[in-house]
Amino acid sequence: MLKNYLKIAIAVLRRRKFFTFISLFGISFTLTILVVLTAFIDKVVGDNYPDKKRDRSLYINHLEEDGKGNMNGGSLSFYFLDHYTKNLKTPIKIGISSGANGTNTYINNKKLAVHYKYTNAAYWDILEYDFIEGKAFTGQQINNAEKVAVISEDMKNEYFGDVPSVVGKYIEADNVKYRVTGVVKNVPITSYMTFSDIYLPYTVSKSDYKSKGYGGGYTGILLANSKADVQKMHNEYEQMVQRLPMENKMYDKIYSHAQTYVASYVDTGNERQSGVVLALTVISIFVFLFMLLPTLNLVNINITRIMERSSEIGVRKAFGASSSTLVYQFIVENIILTLLGGLIGLILSVIAIWIINSANLIANLELSVNFTVLIIGLLICLFFGLLSGVYPAWRMSKLNVVTALKAQ
Repeated sequence: MLKNYLKIAIAVLRRRKFFTFISLFGISFTLTILVVLTAFIDKVVGDNYPDKKRDRSLYINHLEEDGKGNMNGGSLSFYFLDHYTKNLKTPIKIGISSGANGTNTYINNKKLAVHYKYTNAAYWDILEYDFIEGKAFTGQQINNAEKVAVISEDMKNEYFGDVPSVVGKYIEADNVKYRVTGVVKNVPITSYMTFSDIYLPYTVSKSDYKSKGYGGGYTGILLANSKADVQKMHNEYEQMVQRLPMENKMYDKIYSHAQTYVASYVDTGNERQSGVVLALTVISIFVFLFMLLPTLNLVNINITRIMERSSEIGVRKAFGASSSTLVYQFIVENIILTLLGGLIGLILSVIAIWIINSANLIANLELSVNFTVLIIGLLICLFFGLLSGVYPAWRMSKLNVVTALKAQ
């Protein structure tokens, strides 16, 4: 039976090539966009380089102070993360780093735009960067405020060129020369909490990292001894924040959270608006609207096809075919159409991802169509087929035999 449906579906597709082209284009184009979007989200959320201990880590990105008609929020000061969080009992290590600041450097009269960030020693213990050569600077070097640096692989190639080793050489950034201690594998710019071209000791920062205010340019990572301690670590941090003294009489409440990687990644910095809810809402609306238009288009095309096949439907009904049989046949035909469009869409997705990777549109970000993306793509195809086929199939099942035969 299914074999016959397949033959009928192919014959119907070949009968009206223009309608078939429009249907396949709408399905394949929509699926291509959704698969590329899924590959991007999967890469951003699923790629755990260099924070491979993400399952037992919590991230601190923001602190917000609220008062009557007043609000102040942003990243935290080094002093806050070092002074207050070090008294927590559950974390075994606390990594601290600044945001990636931008500057220019020059080599052979060529200007290079670079990003640099400051870190403490525990940052390199928590995060597992792949060192191509050398190693991270030590706690002793940080305490001595030595001008040393870890650089990315791209930074090595752009600044020093094709040389076997750069450990011990000097690189200039922000008008200061630093001795290179190590080179690490590139981090995608989308991993904004760990991305940089140059990593420096926090003690060589030109800003006052000893300032005792709560706000500043730093973020923190708390590492638990095991996954079982993560919730305990979260609760301990929340309790510590509630005990913080008010640094300004304008405010009467302080908010700051130690969150999982995904929650911290989409954190809005606004206590009244959940970043996770906002991200899910935006993605859901985008997917809904992006699927709605081609679905409605496919529904209209399918209804047109049904009207053209009214005589065939009337004859089959006259010979005893039930409405459920006809509905099943049409839905199967529509699923075959969408799966064919889905196959084309997956091929186009691979091509689109290859183009995006080749053009390096997002620094160091390599998208891929993996098993998860393929499964999601297949589910989208099946959902698309059912969604766009149910109403036309219902319309077909309601056709009156006499009316359908008169259409002959």
